[in-house]
Amino acid sequence: MLVDATIPAARAWNSWSDRPAEMVFLPLGVRLTPVLYATSIRKATTITPRDGTVFGRHAVDGSLVEIEAVHAGTRLALRYAKPDPYAVVGAWTGVALKEWGLRFWVTLCLSAERGETVEYLTDAQAAVVKVGHRFVALVSAAPAVEVTAHDSVEALAADFEANGYFQIASRGTAAPTIALRFNLEMMRDNRFAAAVADDRALAIERARAALDAAPAEPALPSQHGRHAGALDVVRDVMGWNTLWDGVNNRPYTAVSRIWNLGTFAVWWNDQTYAAGMTGLLDGGLAAENLAVAMASATPQGNFACIVTSNDAWVDRTQAPNGAFMLWLLYLRRRDRTLLEAGYGLLARNQRWWRRHRDPDGRGLVSCGTSDVGEALYKGTAFGARNETGMDNSATHDEAVYDPATRTLSLLDVGLNCTLALDAEMLALIAAELGRPEEAAEFASLAAASRDKIRTELWDEARGIFANRRRHAPPGEGFVRSLGPTSFYPLICGAASPEQAARLLAHLDDPATFGGRYVIPNATRDDPAYADNVYWRGRIWPNVNWFVWQGLRRYGFLDEASAFAQKSLDLFMQSWTSRRLCGENYSAETGEIDDQPDTDPFLTWGAMLPMLGVAEVMDVNPWGGWEIVNTGEDVALGPLASPIGDVTVTVAAGHLTLAKGGVPILASTLTGRLTHLVVESGLFACRILAAAPGAAEIRLPQLPPERVVAVRLDGRDAPWRAEGSGIAVDVSGARPGAPLSVHGLPA
Repeated sequence: MLVDATIPAARAWNSWSDRPAEMVFLPLGVRLTPVLYATSIRKATTITPRDGTVFGRHAVDGSLVEIEAVHAGTRLALRYAKPDPYAVVGAWTGVALKEWGLRFWVTLCLSAERGETVEYLTDAQAAVVKVGHRFVALVSAAPAVEVTAHDSVEALAADFEANGYFQIASRGTAAPTIALRFNLEMMRDNRFAAAVADDRALAIERARAALDAAPAEPALPSQHGRHAGALDVVRDVMGWNTLWDGVNNRPYTAVSRIWNLGTFAVWWNDQTYAAGMTGLLDGGLAAENLAVAMASATPQGNFACIVTSNDAWVDRTQAPNGAFMLWLLYLRRRDRTLLEAGYGLLARNQRWWRRHRDPDGRGLVSCGTSDVGEALYKGTAFGARNETGMDNSATHDEAVYDPATRTLSLLDVGLNCTLALDAEMLALIAAELGRPEEAAEFASLAAASRDKIRTELWDEARGIFANRRRHAPPGEGFVRSLGPTSFYPLICGAASPEQAARLLAHLDDPATFGGRYVIPNATRDDPAYADNVYWRGRIWPNVNWFVWQGLRRYGFLDEASAFAQKSLDLFMQSWTSRRLCGENYSAETGEIDDQPDTDPFLTWGAMLPMLGVAEVMDVNPWGGWEIVNTGEDVALGPLASPIGDVTVTVAAGHLTLAKGGVPILASTLTGRLTHLVVESGLFACRILAAAPGAAEIRLPQLPPERVVAVRLDGRDAPWRAEGSGIAVDVSGARPGAPLSVHGLPA
């Protein structure tokens, strides 16, 4: 019987468990677990996510996993690679020894989920376990000092701690857990391998063959040159935080490998962010994350704020960002099944918001907590604040909870902007799915929300959008404290051009939101800023990502690029030296761990380097598929695009877009190509040159004899044959000029 029959073979061996150094062959539930023992402190560890553990490179499919563990001051580097889907090769190196290596033990345990007996075959020097009709064998390059038998990995750790390293009473060759023991004096470096087969001898043979083969370096998605390492971060954080939820029998990218509430924990927004980020790398994992998010839908119509093994906050939800994340994922992946899976529940959620969180029927909503479920904080002001996701933000300090309506007294600007954006994205999804009446319904709701945000939540005196008391007279009742959600009207298109211009001034003002580290979740002149606790003054990656999206929507490209650079610099400050990916950051020092209420490896932390990826190639509703050439060298990919996995390179000012190593597009244009369409018989884009000058766009795979028409800004454009393709002269094209190349399909 399989533990899971849905995981693709390429992802079967992976770091699925809450022990980060443990590799699991998920279909069979077979575990390969390193255990470290230090005599100096008489303690054993299965290697926890804390205590100095450094998360190294991690492919989302587990084809490469690197981790550095620290135990009693000794540092050990572990590495796994997969020569094929059914084999894994591991290695360790003692990087720094704090005690005599003879007394520091590295043990490899082989066990299975349901307690099947593992045998050690002395003649073959291999541990083997049979699960169903399959066998998994573990072998080592260096022979184990001794082999011991235990009821579990925990029993092995307890044996070490009770009896030390210098005893032989636990020797054995058959048990639920077989342990191969080594020490760092004799085996400071070692390699080992495990393989799966349908025959015992074949499993051992394949494990030996994998061990004897030269270790290969897999080609991983990466980014070099401009914004170097940004895609690498997304890859590694998604890889490390993707776990197996054994309660619900599903894979998912958890909010964090380190911090969780119970056996599993799903936050609605976090899970949709995870779907979007994993969508750059693995469509299957993105779909799995989306399914986990959608599973939190309630019969009432909302998505639960959080669902854990301990509690379910069904009385409240989080800001409605799901349709936006789904549409972004679709634009990149072009997988209609994603839209079909998510649309119905997302539409119910939009209608739920307007039915349950607008007690006056005015078209603007407030946070609340419904009278359903038994969740912690239900029916309290704090519970209602949870719906923004910004639990202790000073922007809600003036809010009063009304038990009659079960809502707060404030109209929340960020919440209403995300609701407007959600309706707009639902209109696009409905149209794509061939539902014109629903598309019109949601487009109308989005437009009405934008109008009300523009007129009712704009504080003319301060020149900024702000939360406002629901029953205040027109133009009055704005709260004193401001947050980055004041910029969210840019995301949904609610700000007028004049309002948008005034917002830019606030973004750069060092007395409020500007400065070296941006963007603080309280203005720097607000007393709450000095608290430096959670949403009172700290910087949050997801907020930066949304503000950047708003700047891009309004065409503030230079400002968006500068904001992205600041965001990436903030992130890399802790990542480059310590491999930390923060839940939030100090707006004064840029540090993560300057206070204890922050997770050092949170999934949404990767939304900061996501901006570095997007500044090279992005897919969004504002510019479609975009590629940017600043003239700086860059190598990005492979990552997902509307035509599949692609790479983008810029060398000596020349840009190349390639798929499967084959150039699809080349360009000498410095600037931005937007609304890219690459299909058989059609190439189209819009051209935004950074400066006047000679420029060409080349299509290496379009033979000249197949060209039917080349049009630039509505006129015939000059082109010429070049090699097996063509080159189009786009010199002097006005900003935003459309280019289309029509050819006979291949």
